[in-house]
Amino acid sequence: MSGARPRPAVVLVGTMGAGKTTVGRIVAEKLGLNFLDTDHLVEERAGKSVAEIFVDDGETAFRALEHQAVADALASHDGVLALGGGAVLDPATRTLLDGHRVVFLKVGLSDAASRVGLGVSRPLLLGNVRGRIKQLLDERTPVYAAVAGHTVETDGRTATEVADEVRALVQDGDHA
Repeated sequence: MSGARPRPAVVLVGTMGAGKTTVGRIVAEKLGLNFLDTDHLVEERAGKSVAEIFVDDGETAFRALEHQAVADALASHDGVLALGGGAVLDPATRTLLDGHRVVFLKVGLSDAASRVGLGVSRPLLLGNVRGRIKQLLDERTPVYAAVAGHTVETDGRTATEVADEVRALVQDGDHA
């Protein structure tokens, strides 16, 4: 790649249950690249889980940590990068994604709900899990679509099938 700054080969966005982490790991392995998930980066830096950050410090504190993790990863990670589901809600984060190869892993309500399960470790799913996932999908899908150069449907597909499609986009060198 041109320029001195490393850039992720691909940035995966989508709601919880879309398979960003699972697919991202497969894509990274098949391409011989490193994988990084910004939620894991936030947890590592904070020394506690995302759920604990939400409870102890609040969503605003988490979003600030998340934005910094995304900014750092975009500037330094040259592998496959998965963003937390809500990262793209921040306009500053959306701006940082300009010029990057961003792929939206799109999932429907039924598949998302079955993949997430009861969502016990997901602070935004307290209460009616299925209803909350539907609300998040309705709110966030247009934002994911807007920041992504490509959308990959995940419903009814295995993680490997989705990863193969993402890998093909990366290998084609097609940017957003």
